[in-house]
Amino acid sequence: MLLSDTVPFAETTVAQLRDYTEWHRGRSRYAIWMIPINCPRALAHIDQLTASLADLLHPSRRQPHITLFVCGFEGQSVRYDDDFTSAQLQRQLTGLDRLALPPCELRIGAPDSFASAAFLTVDDPQGHLSRWREALGAGCSEIRQTSYVPHITLGLYRRAISATELRQRLQSLVIPDTLPLAVECLEYATYSSRDMLGPLECQWRVAVSNKANSP
Repeated sequence: MLLSDTVPFAETTVAQLRDYTEWHRGRSRYAIWMIPINCPRALAHIDQLTASLADLLHPSRRQPHITLFVCGFEGQSVRYDDDFTSAQLQRQLTGLDRLALPPCELRIGAPDSFASAAFLTVDDPQGHLSRWREALGAGCSEIRQTSYVPHITLGLYRRAISATELRQRLQSLVIPDTLPLAVECLEYATYSSRDMLGPLECQWRVAVSNKANSP
């Protein structure tokens, strides 16, 4: 449910920063495919918005990015339905290698919000995201409970605020008319499952020119 929905959530959900042992069950690294944000203009815009919303959001050490595909917990075998093996990763890399997509451009849009997190919308006029996700999904099933919404997370909420007040806050932010984002690569990255706001570590980088390399 989004703040922009006709019937949004009533108020934000406060994130508890703790070790979710019932989620990771002793597994140490969680894996995703992402699009890194390296554009100085986009990074400056994100910094400005997070500063404006600092009283609402938990500080994060995670670098700005667009999550493309959620893989799950890295492991040697599949024990739980959210385990992710090296064999599955290799199938994904093979699927991406078959694509011949040139460098492309996304568009960063207006702020919006899930109940749990504020974010910037991302528009993909040429449909590259769906093609990449289809290639990744051929190698394994995505760990996802809701429909995919491309976005750049600004932060998780550290206090509750009503949807009405939040909408007013987001509408008061200064937003550029257009903010293009050039995509030059996709990255397979992992983070510590015991640190939900910890940094992402790139394990594989795939250039959109169709060449995969270990970093």
